[in-house]
Amino acid sequence: MACQLCPHHCRLDTGEIGFCRARVNRSDVISDLNYGVVTAIALDPIEKKPLRHFFPGSRILSVGSFGCNLRCPFCQNYEISMAGSEEAHGRRMTPEDLVGNARRLVGEGNIGLAYTYNEPLVGYEFVRDCAKLIKKNGLKNVLVTNGCFCEAPVREILPDIDAMNIDLKAFNPKFYQKISGDLETVKQTIRIASEACHVEVTTLIVPGENDSEEEIRSLSKWLASVGKSIPLHLSRFFPRYEMTDRNATDVDQVYRLADIARESLENVYAGNC
Repeated sequence: MACQLCPHHCRLDTGEIGFCRARVNRSDVISDLNYGVVTAIALDPIEKKPLRHFFPGSRILSVGSFGCNLRCPFCQNYEISMAGSEEAHGRRMTPEDLVGNARRLVGEGNIGLAYTYNEPLVGYEFVRDCAKLIKKNGLKNVLVTNGCFCEAPVREILPDIDAMNIDLKAFNPKFYQKISGDLETVKQTIRIASEACHVEVTTLIVPGENDSEEEIRSLSKWLASVGKSIPLHLSRFFPRYEMTDRNATDVDQVYRLADIARESLENVYAGNC
C-alpha cells in the first residue's frame, strides 16, 4: 500500500515504516506512528516561528514530535526530526491535553498551538485532530512545515490552519534532490496555502549551496508572483548535524541577499544576524 501524504509515496507492507520514520502501515491503513508523542513543548514568541505579520508580540504553545520526510544535512533539530520511535524520547499527550494546556496559557499571551520543531505533517492525523479542537476553542493554529506534501492532504487540513511558515529550502531542483525533496511540490503548497491562510516563507542561506544572488533573485521574483506582500525570512546557517565542516553564513552576505529579495518583495527579514 502506498502512502499518499508526500511525494515519496512509500509503498509499505503491514507493519512497515516509511522513509519519514513516522508513518506505518497498520492492517492496510497508513497512519502516524508518532500520534500523541510530544518530544518538545514550549511557550514561544510568535516571532520565533518565524512569523512577523501574524499577531506580533504574542506567544504560542509550540509542540514537536519525531520524524521528517526530508534529509537536510544541516538540520537544526536533527535529534528529533531524524529520529524514529526507538530513538525519540517523548511523552504521550492527547489532543485534549494539548488544548487544555493552550487554554491555560492564554493569560500568559498564548494565542493557540504551533506544530513545529520536527516536520509536523508526518504526524498528519495528530495535527489534524489537535487543529480541529483548537478551532472549536477559539484559538489559533500555526503550522511550521517544509511544505513538501501532496495537494489533497494540504487542502484537507488548511481550513483549520490560521498561519503557516513554509521552509523554501532553495530555488533549484538539484538542491531538493540532495535532500530527498521536490521543489515544485513546495511551490504548490505555498500557492495553495497563500489562498487560504496567512503565509510567511523562510530560506536558510547555506554557503555554497543556495547563496547566489541569481538564485535569491529568482526565488523572490517567483514568490512575488504569488504575493508581493508575503514575508520572506532569510536565515543564517550555523554548522550543525552533518555540516559541521562549514562556516556560518557571512552576515554581510545575508544582508546583501535580503536587499536583492527586496527588489521584488515588500517584506524581507534577515534573521539570526
